[in-house]
Amino acid sequence: MQYNREVKIVNTGTVLQVGDGIAHIHGLDEVMAGELVEFQEGTIGTALNLESTNVGVVLMGDGLLIQEGSSVKATGRIAQIPVSEAYLGHVINALAKLSDGRGEISSSEYRLFESLAPRIISRRSVYEPLQTELIAIDSMIPYYIVSLSNTYFITLSCQT
Repeated sequence: MQYNREVKIVNTGTVLQVGDGIAHIHGLDEVMAGELVEFQEGTIGTALNLESTNVGVVLMGDGLLIQEGSSVKATGRIAQIPVSEAYLGHVINALAKLSDGRGEISSSEYRLFESLAPRIISRRSVYEPLQTELIAIDSMIPYYIVSLSNTYFITLSCQT
């Protein structure tokens, strides 16, 4: 008789405390910063605060069903979300799941939650002034708006 038994190593922990969208977990010794973890009742969280005795996890859901002593397992995946132009105009939650009931979207490209901002040198120069339509402000300081990848920066012109 031959036995085939598959052994799977899972990095697990136990909830010590939960409240205000934060859970403190004992265990999860091999968890990485920014890694997604899954709670016993299905809520997903992101491991952010790695301490010697516990891990601080930010919950990506309400977490109302999470109780002290419940089990948590590491997924081995760093927190990332799908990106696609198909998401434009949709309402999504923190994990990019559609909340507006307008069908499903598939994406082949993913980006990390935490990523570096573009360097100042790589940004293009700005030549169009931002008009606030408030005469008192527009006459005092000329503001300029910088647009880069849907991120807007307002800069002050120091020229007189």
